[in-house]
Formats: sequence, C-alpha cells, structure tokens
Amino acid sequence: MSSLPRLARQKISTTISPEALAYLERLIKTREAGTLAEAIDLAIERLRFYENRERLEADTAAYFEQMSHRAAEEESQLGAALARSARRIDFDREP
Repeated sequence: MSSLPRLARQKISTTISPEALAYLERLIKTREAGTLAEAIDLAIERLRFYENRERLEADTAAYFEQMSHRAAEEESQLGAALARSARRIDFDREP
C-alpha cells in the first residue's frame, strides 16, 4: 500500500483497544503495511470496502423486492439467456 505524501496526511492522537493494536501490528508484521499509519489506512480501506458491499447488497435486494412480477420475469429471462451465451465462451482461450 502506498502512503500519501507527508504533507497531505492529517495527524491524529487517540487510544485504541489492545485487540485493534494487535491487528494493526499484524498488518505490519505480514508486510501488508509498512507503518502504523499505513496499517490504519489499510484497515479503514477494508472497512469501507465491506460497508460499500453491504450497501450494494441492500440496494440490490430492495430493487428486486419492489420489482413487478413482469419485470422480475423479464430479468430472469435475460439472466438465463446470458448464462446460456456465457457457456459457449472459453475464457481460458480468450486473449
């Protein structure tokens, strides 16, 4: 993970749980991060990724829940047609 230039970073002072510190130190030990600041950035990046995934899942579920029966049937037909078409593609041989 590349760190931001020093001038662009914000300095903070806080306390964290021993478990959180152990997690951050593990990120450094496994070389996923080079410094404590990078480990914190990485942990937050991962959290945001999962929050965005959860939001997408909730929005997708809401979309399908409000969909009319006819629209759901059309969506199902399109999905089936796409799956049939994809079976003919040899992804190992595609450039």
